[in-house]
Amino acid sequence: MRRAQILSLLLLVSSTALLNAGLDPKVVAESEKANAFFERIYNEKVDRFPEWQTYLGIKKDYGEWNNDSDEIELRELEFTKENVEWLKSSIDYDLLDLQTKISYRLALQNAEDAINRFKYRLYNYPVNQMFGRHTDVASFLINMHLVTEASDAEAYVSRLNGVGPVFEQLLENLKLREELGVVPPRFVFPMAIESCRNIISGAPFDESGEDSALWEDFRKKLQALDMEEPQKVMLQKKASEALVDVVKPAYNRLIAFLEKQEAKATTEDGVWKFKDGAAFYDQALRLTTTTKLSSDEIHQIGLKEVARIHNEMRGIMKTVEFGGNLQAFFEFMRTDKQFYYPNDDEGKQDYLDRAVEVIDDMKGRLDQLFLTKPKAELTVKRVEAFREKSAGTAFYQRPAPDGSRPGIYYANLYNTANMPKYKLEALAYHEGIPGHHMQLALAQQLEGIPKFRKLGGYTAYIEGWGLYCEQIPKEMGLYKDPYSDFGRLSMELWRACRLVVDTGIHAKRWTREQGIAYYRNNTPDTERDCIRMVERHIVMASQATAYKIGMLKILELREKAKNALGSRFDIRVFHDVILRGGPLPLTVLEQMVDEYIESE
Repeated sequence: MRRAQILSLLLLVSSTALLNAGLDPKVVAESEKANAFFERIYNEKVDRFPEWQTYLGIKKDYGEWNNDSDEIELRELEFTKENVEWLKSSIDYDLLDLQTKISYRLALQNAEDAINRFKYRLYNYPVNQMFGRHTDVASFLINMHLVTEASDAEAYVSRLNGVGPVFEQLLENLKLREELGVVPPRFVFPMAIESCRNIISGAPFDESGEDSALWEDFRKKLQALDMEEPQKVMLQKKASEALVDVVKPAYNRLIAFLEKQEAKATTEDGVWKFKDGAAFYDQALRLTTTTKLSSDEIHQIGLKEVARIHNEMRGIMKTVEFGGNLQAFFEFMRTDKQFYYPNDDEGKQDYLDRAVEVIDDMKGRLDQLFLTKPKAELTVKRVEAFREKSAGTAFYQRPAPDGSRPGIYYANLYNTANMPKYKLEALAYHEGIPGHHMQLALAQQLEGIPKFRKLGGYTAYIEGWGLYCEQIPKEMGLYKDPYSDFGRLSMELWRACRLVVDTGIHAKRWTREQGIAYYRNNTPDTERDCIRMVERHIVMASQATAYKIGMLKILELREKAKNALGSRFDIRVFHDVILRGGPLPLTVLEQMVDEYIESE
């Protein structure tokens, strides 16, 4: 067996197996001690957060919500400090096996990052136009809270009755931020308020004749149960009362607060406006990219990549014999009806069906790329109506580790004009296979590494892999339609522009309008998409820089391995090395690849 394959397999073996292989008993004992600690603190943390339990498919505190108070944040900080002290004082790093050394370094780094980040814990917007507690409550119940027996339905009702305290905590957290001057920009409020109103629209909240999203979900789940009709009627009554008496007033209190806060909001968009905003953004970039790149360096990388991709797009123009400049081609791609599905139920279903076809085709090609594949299934769904107007274009939700819930690729089909056919393939590859589903579902089934590595994540690694996986099909001969290849390039261009605009807004004090203009002048995307992306930058400082930085690092490492190994390079082994250690900081990923090269 090749040494690279052996190295890859080592990622899966347990300490017991290593002992049997003749490893020093002291190394085995110390590694088992460290891994037992990692497992214990992870499980203890899961026990403290009921929503996390549900997310993992655990029905322990099934009728409860997380405690989001600042007191809990302080408590978690103390736990983290205690864990750091224990690791440093109780574990002999030099006696750990290779994988446990990696786990040790990651655990220590994660803990120290959390401690350093604590002072900025209020530098975010718990309610914004993209996500937040106000929409999470509904989407969590609909997508996470499974109902397979009567007690699950009771737990659903319990959670409905718990929405009041949850929103009281949310209001307190919003007030704490306001005292620090952390108030969302003015544009956030109309969309956030509308999302709140959408959730409490329909039966049993009003007499519109339509069911609300929560009421429809509960009734559908309840009807699927095998139970006596009187019991169903009783549970429906309890749920209806909770929705009307608890959920609706909670949302109305939040709406009233947001309307009042809106009057205090400004049009200053970047985090530079916060106290120590520049230091906060520098830290955010380091944590997001897992590199030491400065905002200026990231900005310049973005400008360089934008220019390169523009040139490749001009090559597509020649292929399709388009007469005109790049801007004219952008306008053609934006407006020509051949590139869009009808904006009706049939057109939206056609989009979903085609996405499934693309994913199924890639499933049949995975042996060309991978030695290891995920066991979990993948499904494709529309974003729910109550949040589709403000939600992102597309996103992925990982499966439950126990297999009770598949991975989900969500496509936002609020308006098919925002989901062109020429981007469909690249989106499916990114969110589904070989992208997020391949990486995240595979990570969950790994053996021999602790849960915090399997179920945790680093944005640059995860999103870098997703973007890298938009390019892989091109190298396999797919994107046969040049317009689909343009779609691939347009999505990569989008991520390159993110480097420019995110740093522009938060480090260079660009206005929202400057950011929108940059996207409009440099991409083929619609005005709406340009606006939404800039607004995403504003409420999620640094996050959008992860994609391109991560992709560039993976490509750099692949080229490094190719040059070093020549004919011995195997793309399947390389991908195993990238994936079989779970999500990693880019610096650690580079070390893994270096070790793989040396082992050949």
